[in-house]
Amino acid sequence: MYAEERQQAIARLVSQRGRVSVNQLAREYDVTTETVRRDLSTLERMGLVRRVHGGVVPPSSISLIEAGLRERDLVNTETKERIARAALELLPPANGTIVLDAGTTTSRLASLLPLDHPLTVVTHAVPIAARLAGQRHLDLRLLPGRVRRTTQAAVGADTVEALSHLRVDVTFVGTNGVTPDHGLTTPDPDEAAVKRALIGAGRQVVAVADASKFGIETAVRFAAPGEIDVLVTDSAVSTADRRALAKAGVEVVVA
Repeated sequence: MYAEERQQAIARLVSQRGRVSVNQLAREYDVTTETVRRDLSTLERMGLVRRVHGGVVPPSSISLIEAGLRERDLVNTETKERIARAALELLPPANGTIVLDAGTTTSRLASLLPLDHPLTVVTHAVPIAARLAGQRHLDLRLLPGRVRRTTQAAVGADTVEALSHLRVDVTFVGTNGVTPDHGLTTPDPDEAAVKRALIGAGRQVVAVADASKFGIETAVRFAAPGEIDVLVTDSAVSTADRRALAKAGVEVVVA
């Protein structure tokens, strides 16, 4: 098979299967992994595939434009509500401390916090802070930083520095994409830096992500699978992905 023929076949295979690893392609076409990587580089330059950690996906699988908060809030609303309710079971005891990441699912979690369960809540998300401000059973702490218009969340060196001095019972973190082998990703480096700091501040780390986030890899990884203690998701996540996450030490809770 000539290189051009193999590359066309790879593009068709990726379109049919979705995500394919470099090793799978090497076995499929009986070539070395180095040959596969050269083929993938050629196909990516042509816009036919997108390379990700360890393999390749169709170009449509990776979001090139980060959706705004309002647009994302209109997607999978019922599923996110179920995930948020399931995540409530992971709250620390009364008078404990939590960090809430920016995001539509974490925002729903904030709106569901029980009125008879006093907590200290730390967040960098302006909409979450606005929602919780004035609630007498909560001690609300708003992190400093530059507020991004897209996510309406504080980011930057001041945010990361403030988090470096905190130790909370539970961190609830969102993600733009998750794969069992590569971990959790987000498009923006500043957001990723804050998410790493959020994770570092938590004794327990709980990720919330609906099934639409699986198989997606955006530009910047902020957590390997083993850095997450629990992932709360929905029943549409494949059995294979659940098993792979469990193998990495992640407890998967299905809402």
